[in-house]
Amino acid sequence: MLRLSTLFVRTLREDPADAEVASHKLLVRGGYIRRAAPGIYSWLPLGLRVLGKIETVVRQEMDAIGGQEVRFPGLLPREPYEASRRWYDYGPNIFRLKDRKQADYLLAPTHEEMFTLLVKDLYTSYKDLPLVLYQIQIKYRDEARPRAGLLRAREFIMKDAYSFDIDDDGLGVAYNDQRIAYQRIFRRLGLPTVIVSAMSGAMGGSRSEEFLFPTPVGEDSFVQSPGGYAANAEAVTTPAPAPLPFDGVGPAHVENTPETPTIATLVALANERFPRSDRPWQASDTLKNVVVALTHPDGTRETVVVGVPGDREVDMTRLAASVDPAAVEVAEDADFARHPELVRGYIGPAVLGINAPDPDNAIRYLLDPRVVVGTRWITGANTAGHHVFDLVAGRDFAAAGQEGQPTVEAAEILDGDPAPDGSGPLSRARGMELGHLFQLGRKYSTALGLQVLDQNGRQVTVVMGSYGIGVTRIMAALIEANHDDRGMIWPVNVAPAQVHIVATGKDPAVFEQAEALAQDLENRGLEIMYDDRPKVSPGVKFADAELLGVPFVVIVGKGLANGVVELRDRRDASSREIPVDDAATTIADLVALAQAATELPPGETPA
Repeated sequence: MLRLSTLFVRTLREDPADAEVASHKLLVRGGYIRRAAPGIYSWLPLGLRVLGKIETVVRQEMDAIGGQEVRFPGLLPREPYEASRRWYDYGPNIFRLKDRKQADYLLAPTHEEMFTLLVKDLYTSYKDLPLVLYQIQIKYRDEARPRAGLLRAREFIMKDAYSFDIDDDGLGVAYNDQRIAYQRIFRRLGLPTVIVSAMSGAMGGSRSEEFLFPTPVGEDSFVQSPGGYAANAEAVTTPAPAPLPFDGVGPAHVENTPETPTIATLVALANERFPRSDRPWQASDTLKNVVVALTHPDGTRETVVVGVPGDREVDMTRLAASVDPAAVEVAEDADFARHPELVRGYIGPAVLGINAPDPDNAIRYLLDPRVVVGTRWITGANTAGHHVFDLVAGRDFAAAGQEGQPTVEAAEILDGDPAPDGSGPLSRARGMELGHLFQLGRKYSTALGLQVLDQNGRQVTVVMGSYGIGVTRIMAALIEANHDDRGMIWPVNVAPAQVHIVATGKDPAVFEQAEALAQDLENRGLEIMYDDRPKVSPGVKFADAELLGVPFVVIVGKGLANGVVELRDRRDASSREIPVDDAATTIADLVALAQAATELPPGETPA
């Protein structure tokens, strides 16, 4: 039994100064976590109880599909990550350190390399496969801007599982098993999720999907169509229009365009002074050239220009995914100083890439997929106060990318854009990533030499999958989904206790009855939090009960004189009086009903 008179907890009435989202505010105020440093938190008794219950749900579903739990260290040597190139590809996002002998180590961001080497060390035959291993372990990422409490932390707890198979068909089976297990986990936790296509990023591999919890405070943008398409905005590919004939378009011409600081003013001037014969100029006919700086894993900095239609902004998150593992940011004054040919506000293709006078030393120029051959543009003329009109893609300019990829997915996705699969218009939403599935393929097994003998005695490279769940993120998501203006409202299967009994007033009989009810419920197998503090006012006790978020609250107080106690259900804010003699049975039945609603029959796949 958790007795508030001795429980190591202090609740706060004011929000932490650095808290932005509800979960951060309430978990700190409720005494579940405590800030140790930016993005780093200490876990208090109540927080650990909830965390442990979330981990139990995850373990049960991993074990149900044949997963076997292991545990790796968080401090790892450099060599495996160098072999996979992630020592470099992660850039500044990992914590690197040296021991007293100057050997390089890192704090693990994920453990693909270590799992691969472990299996390589112990398994040699196809008879050993398939295999699924997992762990629930602390991870570390050197977030540039840790924020929102547990949602974007530098130290966090993650479940990462890895499958090992002899061929691609086996990987497909393992991937689907994990996908179903994730659906069960989030269904049991009461968290609605959307499964979206995603980018693999530094993880590598082919197929990749995220489980997103839809919430306005989510850091991920995703899109959906009426026909079932769903993807993280980073992973959306733009359906490129067909090339257009341009035989009838006259030569490009530079015009004086004074007082056109915005796309809207430029379009207005164009329609007034240089109208088209077929239709009015629109914002989507202007070519906006945005200068960015890429920092590559080896530390080199590159200036790049991205061209997008003028009715859209560059989505830096989409751009970052497209240029990974390089880090991207808006160009600074120093970047412009190194490239005097870039005239701010009037940058055009003539000084970029293969269009430049010296293409071998020119700035790389990446274009939106909508900029196809034959499209006709207004864009900068590389002279202040001037734009070039009727500049035709494929005739007057072209992109200059890298490794045959001159286009880039960088423009923002707008509501109503067509889905890449033709399933209808897209709508945008925000979400929080809780889980991620990767078909890694042979990236890590090849880099680290994980091979086994197949049925014919030949060495074959093992096929791998990687499957992560953010355990501490789930805890935050549960609060984002379950709170009101008074505090948290935990689902019954993860709450620190199922019933919170509050004894109010000074009458010893009240405390005796509250103690007896608490003991009775505990004897029935329920988890009880008992506010037995003798000199604390009812108002403070009620406020603490609402803040701490235990789903069922029982008030033992003045009503005892009439043989009743008050039962409050935090889930729907309802309240009723029940006879004290029937209280234990009534409460136990309610808890059992609520608990049953969180369970799924073994093997059942949620809709």
